[in-house]
Amino acid sequence: MTSIAMHGLRLSSLNFTSAVAILLLCVTSPVSAGSAYCKCTCFSNSTLVRMADETQGCLDCTRSFCLENNLPVCKDAEDVDVSATCYQRDSAKDEIVVILFIVVACGLIANALIRAAKARYLERRQGNLF
Repeated sequence: MTSIAMHGLRLSSLNFTSAVAILLLCVTSPVSAGSAYCKCTCFSNSTLVRMADETQGCLDCTRSFCLENNLPVCKDAEDVDVSATCYQRDSAKDEIVVILFIVVACGLIANALIRAAKARYLERRQGNLF
C-alpha cells in the first residue's frame, strides 16, 4: 500500500481515496438535479413520460401513474398489464462516479510520475557517491 507524506503526516492512499469519496458525497446533494423519465410499458408497447415534479424523482413512477396519464399505449389496460420503470439523467450518483474516476486516475498518474522522478534522482545521487 502506498502512502503520501505531508508535513510529517502519513496518509495511506486507501484512506485518501475514501476521504475524497466521502467529501464528494457530502458536497453533492442527494436529490438529483437531472430530469427523470418514467417508462410505461403496457402489453408490449412502451412510452417515455417526463416526470413533472423533479423533486420526487422516481418515487412517482408507478403503475397507477402510467394509467392516470391516459397514454394511448395503455388504453384498455388493467393494473397487471402495466409495468413502470424510472430513468434518471444526470443523477448525482453518475456525477460522483465520474469525478471519483477522474480523481483516482489523476492520482495514479501523479504517483507514477513521482516514482519515476524519485528513481532517477536516487540513481544520480548514488552515481555521485561512488
